[in-house]
Amino acid sequence: MRSTDTSIETTFSILFAISIAHLLNDAVQSVIPSIYPILKDDFGLTFIQIGIITFVFQMTSSILQPFVGRYADRHPSPFALTFGMCISLAGLVMLAFSDSFHFIIASVAVVGIGSSIFHPEASRVAQNAAGYRKGLAQSIFQVGGNGGTAIGPLLAALIVLPHGKGAVIWFALALVLGAIVTTWIGRWYRRYVATRMASQAAKVIRSVHLTEKQIRRAMTVLVLLTFSKQFFLASMQSYFTFFLIDKFGISIRDAQLCLFAFLAASAIGIVAGGYVGDKIGRKYVIWCSILGAAPFALCLPYAGYAVTIALSVIVGLVISSAFSAILVFATELKPAHIGTIAGLFFGLSFGLGGIGAAFFGWLAEMTDIQFVFRVSTLLPLLGIVAALLPDMKPADKKQ
Repeated sequence: MRSTDTSIETTFSILFAISIAHLLNDAVQSVIPSIYPILKDDFGLTFIQIGIITFVFQMTSSILQPFVGRYADRHPSPFALTFGMCISLAGLVMLAFSDSFHFIIASVAVVGIGSSIFHPEASRVAQNAAGYRKGLAQSIFQVGGNGGTAIGPLLAALIVLPHGKGAVIWFALALVLGAIVTTWIGRWYRRYVATRMASQAAKVIRSVHLTEKQIRRAMTVLVLLTFSKQFFLASMQSYFTFFLIDKFGISIRDAQLCLFAFLAASAIGIVAGGYVGDKIGRKYVIWCSILGAAPFALCLPYAGYAVTIALSVIVGLVISSAFSAILVFATELKPAHIGTIAGLFFGLSFGLGGIGAAFFGWLAEMTDIQFVFRVSTLLPLLGIVAALLPDMKPADKKQ
């Protein structure tokens, strides 16, 4: 018989709301790399400068996240989500009116800071609303972000490309809506903290039956897997459009639509990963997600146009579930530090993505964009290290 303890029930209304907020936040973020071709033409930027923009954006999106998460573990902040949305809104307005490379750098840095405030607390909200469906909850939350990342290039192609960089100001409406949604979530979270956090604390701190050495080794493996995934995604998100334009001579608009196809496939695949992870365990999802994408990724630089797009969609579907599984696996290793772990891995995700974008931008200048993809598509092979993760059973449903 299922327990009547509501602390283990899944609050789907909050999960869907936080997913929508994540979608709106990440849609605005994804507009930045989507307009790189426009910025490159308008300001005469080099690939190195494009890499620097991404590096600054991703580093400001990442460097504060572990600290925000640690603070959230000790002092839950119900309205931090809304505050982060407002900071991102200020950065977006700056970007719309930027008139130099340095102003662009400052603008994306402010957007990044807003993102670094939003993500750890948002992930913590998702975990608190999850009940025993931790994987599914994280996937619902994450699919919002992936969906936002996917529609950003599409909206950029439809709105920004015809009207120029200044048209990004229209995306301010998304952040205003996001602020409204997160304010509603904040009210729920404030009630949750007041009435249920204390009783939850004793249940969250539980043994995972691993030694500290085993936990540290597992964390190291998860960091390495995050590196392989995010470096690969950095090449896809920042340079896939350039790769397609260079190799096949297609238009910027068509290249952005192809990027949308890859990102949309990533959004579709992520929910299944969370659901399956709850059933069979995170380790096997991580293993199949990253290493399973390797054969398709390896073929991508050498295929014709139609096959390249098909392969990119398959890779997006397969690799998309990895991050949610990695994050939930890590929080299960450290169940009393959800905010800190979420901040750490979201920070790593953004930070490694920024470093990867800067590295591949430099590599593209030193060689060419085709060589970049021949190198980057080797990265999913690192998924083999998932074999070193300990076996952990999915959380049992309370009966």
